[in-house]
Amino acid sequence: MKKSLFVVLALLAVFAVGAQDLIIANGAEPASLDPALMTDTTSSNIGFALNEGLMVYDPQTSKGIPAMAESYTTSPDGTVVTFKIRKNALWSDGTPVKAQDFVYGWLRTLNPETASEYAYMLTMVIKGAAAYNDGSGPASDVGVKALDDKTLEVSLVGPAAYFPDMTAHHAFEPAPKWAIDKHGSNWTKPGNYVGTGAYILKEWKPQDYVLVERNPKYWDAKNVKLKSIKYLASDNSTTNYKMYKAGAVDWQVGITVDLIDEIMLRKDYQVSARFGTYYLSVNNTRAPFDNVNVRKAFAAAIDKTTLIDKVLKGGQIPTDAFTPAMVGYTPQPGVGYDPAAAKKYLADAGYPDGKGFPPLTYIYNTNEGHKKIAEYIQQQLKVNLGIDIILQNMEWNAFLDMRAKHDFFFVRHGWIGDYLDPNTMLDLFITGSGNNDGLYSNPKFDAAIRAAVLATGDARMKLLMEAENLLLTQDQAFIPIYHYSNQDMIDTDKWGGWFPNPLGYHPPKFIYKK
Repeated sequence: MKKSLFVVLALLAVFAVGAQDLIIANGAEPASLDPALMTDTTSSNIGFALNEGLMVYDPQTSKGIPAMAESYTTSPDGTVVTFKIRKNALWSDGTPVKAQDFVYGWLRTLNPETASEYAYMLTMVIKGAAAYNDGSGPASDVGVKALDDKTLEVSLVGPAAYFPDMTAHHAFEPAPKWAIDKHGSNWTKPGNYVGTGAYILKEWKPQDYVLVERNPKYWDAKNVKLKSIKYLASDNSTTNYKMYKAGAVDWQVGITVDLIDEIMLRKDYQVSARFGTYYLSVNNTRAPFDNVNVRKAFAAAIDKTTLIDKVLKGGQIPTDAFTPAMVGYTPQPGVGYDPAAAKKYLADAGYPDGKGFPPLTYIYNTNEGHKKIAEYIQQQLKVNLGIDIILQNMEWNAFLDMRAKHDFFFVRHGWIGDYLDPNTMLDLFITGSGNNDGLYSNPKFDAAIRAAVLATGDARMKLLMEAENLLLTQDQAFIPIYHYSNQDMIDTDKWGGWFPNPLGYHPPKFIYKK
């Protein structure tokens, strides 16, 4: 008996003992269930069940819709947003949700000691947040105030019309001070976890699964249909697909590239455009990537169209830009595929035909699809630049830690928008951003992004396009590969409330069995 088949049969036996309403092959082990510390979609998929902020992502449009906040108003100049918290909003332990919980949660995210990689999202839009986060200003100057238990007032640095949608993101969720004070970093463990979401944390077996159960104290509990959800931790997409076909999994997040030709023929294969970009991150502060000509040489040496058409075949869109096209916004591309130009860039950098180029390792997290892409990139750089690179795969949590510490030369990366606006794609590259893993820094880029926060309409879009032009056309800070497509295995004839959507986020409160 083949090992993979044995694994599937064993898992079927396990699931038969204690069936859940919905079983999800979620990918790797979640890095964290603390909303202030989440950085990856694997963790946030579970976070959508356990917590809810002022807004929640609409399952069809990805826009923000009221959640903990029943309504909000915006001042005439767009710089003050006032949220009204639901009267029946409760934490999972029965404590009323108050505006003060949001103040505490947001200040905790901004506190430098928390080391939240997503703190920059708040610093970009909220008055006084940047100063508090960098230690130059007090918490009392941050523009988030509890006017009373159920009224939250937020003062912005500019008329950011997209701000209410931003608050659907986990960085803007409230935090239970009493639970954190009592348990410290262990507050996210089963039995200690207190959340605002439709589900509560029942079990967490590391490297195995996370089990959540319906929260009877949730404000909209009567409309939550699933009693429990199990999130499996497995980064082997081939095994996940076999479990899906065997009925041991109801929803596979992502697919296995090795079987794409078979998968494409299935009616339960869900594929749609996704607001995000797969790219190759390079450390701009380390040689040889501190040389813009090396970065441009790599960008010009990779045939992205052939990668999509011949290898991935999953509806991805090859791109030389980072931001997907939107109404009013024209993406600004970096260097496109041009082997002759790639050779010239490399020669200008001092490495003619690759001679003298230092040993280089490309790192990717364990996954069959990432491995295929890595092998393709290895071949392209050899053929078009005469460069040999070594490939290294790394377990997910170790990979995230390595990237966050900037301890790399050349790695796989990807970014899914946190809300539907070009700003969510670009502001992560400002100097010092928690997600600026490649340590790109250009004062002109920073100035354009910050000026865009103060602008509106066409003027704002022009500033954002100027920023992307600096990022890629001038500096080629990294190498975009393709815009993502959502790729999932789920039978929507069996499961309702699950829809293809631009961000690929699926809050489980909306999902039900037909």
